[in-house]
Amino acid sequence: MGSLSIWHWLIVLVIVMLVFGTKKLGNIGGDIGKAVKGFKDGVKGEEETPPANTPPATPSQVADKTTIDVDTKEKSKF
Repeated sequence: MGSLSIWHWLIVLVIVMLVFGTKKLGNIGGDIGKAVKGFKDGVKGEEETPPANTPPATPSQVADKTTIDVDTKEKSKF
């Protein structure tokens, strides 16, 4: 008693998969991977300089395709 065997961990894993589902767990794993990659790039800092001949990105050229660009309008009080 006191330490958990491999069978305990397998039962816990099965319960977690039943609660969250494999798709949700895959998304969480992907998000964690992206966060670690972003952290590593942030730690590198300014050691790597971007090439000087690349133009800055315009608002229409968004790297993240899930971002939606919308125009806002003011509501009239009438």
